[in-house]
Amino acid sequence: MPRPITLNTGQYADIPLETLARKACDWGFNGLELACWGDHFEVDKALEKDGYLRARRDLLEKYRLNCFAISAHLVGQCVCDDPIDERHEEILPPRIWGDGDPEGVRQRASEEMKNTARAAAAFGVGVVTGFTGSKIPPLVVFPVMSPERIEEGYRDFAARWNPILDVFDEVGVRFGFEVYPSEIAYDFWTTRRALEAVLDRETFGLNFDPSHLYWQMVDPVEFIYEFRNRIYHMHVKESIRLINGRNGIMGSRLPFGDHRRGWDFVSPGRGGVPWERVFRALNDVRYQGPLSIEWDDNGMDRDRGTIEALGFVRQLDRALSDV
Repeated sequence: MPRPITLNTGQYADIPLETLARKACDWGFNGLELACWGDHFEVDKALEKDGYLRARRDLLEKYRLNCFAISAHLVGQCVCDDPIDERHEEILPPRIWGDGDPEGVRQRASEEMKNTARAAAAFGVGVVTGFTGSKIPPLVVFPVMSPERIEEGYRDFAARWNPILDVFDEVGVRFGFEVYPSEIAYDFWTTRRALEAVLDRETFGLNFDPSHLYWQMVDPVEFIYEFRNRIYHMHVKESIRLINGRNGIMGSRLPFGDHRRGWDFVSPGRGGVPWERVFRALNDVRYQGPLSIEWDDNGMDRDRGTIEALGFVRQLDRALSDV
């Protein structure tokens, strides 16, 4: 059977959910991965406001859409990050930011992630996707961090996330962690180390996103085969490498969309991710979860890019031969 093709609503969080649901229905999506920002899925209202979840479900059904995952990337980022600063204030609701005391922010973010699991379970959704944050600096740092300090970063991650994952276990929801620079894991080896840090507990799996692997020159197909049993959700997201002798792979502190960057996000099908091999590998490991398009391209209109990406995924999502 074809896998459901969904749309991550994070890139559309500036418009009301009903407006987006109408668009997604007209375009032909099977469902939405609802982001916990904008008005798309508000965790506090889901748990405290009578009728909120029923109204959200009715809205999706009105437009013949389902929900297979809840996206909690922004709050999840703040569970482990160190430092906590104005960047985090910009992405958090005031009730989580509070007075901005860093440890207070982390603790409130942790409680919100627990509540996100409870809200997802009450909504009938079995996967929450997101980031974890990390106190280990990403990529290259100087002075060099000692192995002991790096290990302390993994211990901090485990100490903060295991109580959250306990609640996920209690309510029967799994966490799909998105491997990404600035997180506790950003490539092949750090992913393995992060899984070890939480003792490979089954609740903690992956939201597979090849765009973040490709620009680092990590083969996303090898990643699929290695972590085949931990892929709980997938983002169809694209990146491109633009190395020309001047552009650096670290991004050069330039904003997305700048031609001087050594890599950038582009609409699915317009970059370098080996999608044919990726989809064949997903078939090999029998992944049957959603194919959630996360459109991200400063160089084209988002509606046009999303519609184009939907057609692109439909062409790739082929059943295995039955003979």
